[in-house]
Amino acid sequence: MNARLTVLTATLAAAALAGCASEGELAVVAEGVGVTAVRTACPSVGVPDYTGDITTFRAPGDRSAGNMDVTATITNLRSTCNENGEQVYTEATFDVLARRTDVRGERIVTLPYFTTVLQGGSAVQSKRVGSVTLRFADGQERAEATGRAGSFVERAAATLPADIRERITRKRKPGDPDAALDPLADPQVRAALQRATFEMLIGFQLTEDQLAYNVTR
Repeated sequence: MNARLTVLTATLAAAALAGCASEGELAVVAEGVGVTAVRTACPSVGVPDYTGDITTFRAPGDRSAGNMDVTATITNLRSTCNENGEQVYTEATFDVLARRTDVRGERIVTLPYFTTVLQGGSAVQSKRVGSVTLRFADGQERAEATGRAGSFVERAAATLPADIRERITRKRKPGDPDAALDPLADPQVRAALQRATFEMLIGFQLTEDQLAYNVTR
């Protein structure tokens, strides 16, 4: 993937996962005014927009339906996370469902996929490329395979500094000068939350033409 496609993919990823955080990450304190942080050091896991599907064509330059060769989709993404230790390890598995237009003969199709860790929605911390292999029997139109990916995140980087946590969780009684102020509106707090937020993204390793096809189809 060249630099331009990498930037575009990262941008799409940030947009796709902007709402992935669970609703319970920041909860209102029952008594008084404030919030309590129940964040996890585990990254959010997801598939960026436009990277969960791939289409290959028989003849280059012809994107018509009649020229389609293989189509595949990433689905059923599942993840587990181990927060013990200084390195937070996340492992994900997913299914790839594929369909071919010409069912004659046995065929093996190998499709590449990427695993990227983003910090703060845009900073690429790591990237790996793997592959998943699909096996079509003679006369078989559809095939399925399972892919696997893993990533490490430093616990210290995914943990909010103590002073920022204090600003967020400190109880404010009605009548306090800052009781009506939202601590998450503080630029320093927002920046710290962003720095401590990680995402693990999985998608097909697309060429520029394949990505453009997904975006415009």
